Amino acid sequence: MFKKILIANRGEIALRVIRACHELGIKTVAIYSTADELSLHVKFADEAVCIGPPSSNESYLNIPRIIAAGEITNADAIHPGYGFLSESAEFSKICAENGFHYIGPDSKMIQSMGDKATAKETMKSAGVPVIPGGKGVLANVEEAKILANEMGYPIMLKATAGGGGRGMRLVKAENELNSLYEIAYQEALSGFGNGDLYIEKFIEKPRHIEIQILADSKSNVIQFGERDCSIQRRHQKLIEESPSPAVDDKLRKKMGDASIAGAKAINYVGVGTVEFLLDKDKNYYFMEMNTRIQVEHPVTEMVTGVDLIKQQIRVHAGEKCPDYNPNYKLRGHSIECRVNAEDPSNNFMPSPSKITNFHMPGGKGVRVDSHAYTGYVIPTYYDSMIGKIIVHAKNREGAINRMQRALEETIIEGPKTTIPYHQEIMENADFISGKFDTGFLENFNYKPK
Repeated sequence: MFKKILIANRGEIALRVIRACHELGIKTVAIYSTADELSLHVKFADEAVCIGPPSSNESYLNIPRIIAAGEITNADAIHPGYGFLSESAEFSKICAENGFHYIGPDSKMIQSMGDKATAKETMKSAGVPVIPGGKGVLANVEEAKILANEMGYPIMLKATAGGGGRGMRLVKAENELNSLYEIAYQEALSGFGNGDLYIEKFIEKPRHIEIQILADSKSNVIQFGERDCSIQRRHQKLIEESPSPAVDDKLRKKMGDASIAGAKAINYVGVGTVEFLLDKDKNYYFMEMNTRIQVEHPVTEMVTGVDLIKQQIRVHAGEKCPDYNPNYKLRGHSIECRVNAEDPSNNFMPSPSKITNFHMPGGKGVRVDSHAYTGYVIPTYYDSMIGKIIVHAKNREGAINRMQRALEETIIEGPKTTIPYHQEIMENADFISGKFDTGFLENFNYKPK
């Protein structure tokens, strides 16, 4: 087992990893920019190293400074969290070259799954259903036109190196293709340094379903059921839950088995998430694989009782996956709401400011993952997430009721937040009935009270 882990991240996820490490008896090192000097992850780590000014490029994305921090503190492993460098093949490779255990897949694995077009072909070869589309990177817009006419509109253009909705455009008709191709290309180039695009058939009114997996270095792979991440705005997830209202035991096993087959086909090691689109007829199609821990991992932890961060650390230290019955039933229902410093009544305008009053909910079945507190100043430089409220109950109705209560108890004064928005969703008839898809928020008429 590792003796000391440096967490190459900030905020909520850094604090989450620190907690898991301390329960495993592992010392921790926090890194921070000057903007994060007073963040809780800095306070609760055993050691902390300032690695630069607020700009991500000079701090949390600065690989030489992170490696130097690991060297001067004698860390033997580095955990990337999510975001920032967590899916950087270069970072994984440099960590290994400098003698650090990287708590994530090796660089070749990240590369193979990070390139969405390659990942799709790999999964297809493993027998995993994939969305109809081209076989790789598009040469130009003319090739896109030919393929689009063959599969029929609407189609999706996607950045092969993309994520978070950037470099992605829905094309409904041929007369839109030229302009949207150029927009997607430029967005991908500026966002990822790679303008390559690929094409897929657009699945209308799908649900976004992802399967959580864990794999060890001894070829064991297990799956922990699904999360429904369909409540999303501009491809950014806002609410996640497990299990999905649209997935029964039979479908769960089929999607889980497909995810395990895909992971075994690439000799995967670590935690990972295999993401699918599920259409109205219960057909599922591979979308991408995330080779890291995800923001929404707590809902899986709540319905399985498994600490995914601890298991991630253990398998990268060479331990086997825990014994786990693949025919299990998820225990109860869990929902997570991401609380962001944004104003939903003003087109989700970021609202970074000082928190003057901060009270998080508690009680049975309520969990809060946050790095914020009264007096904390939300930086303008990073993601606007203040924290996550996660609830668990014996069924979905109970989880919704518990989330409504938890949101009512939450007090965050100073910045505008998404809490009122979440409260309205929890009262929405379509959400309560479970009859929604990824287009839910496009038709959601938010009326601030």
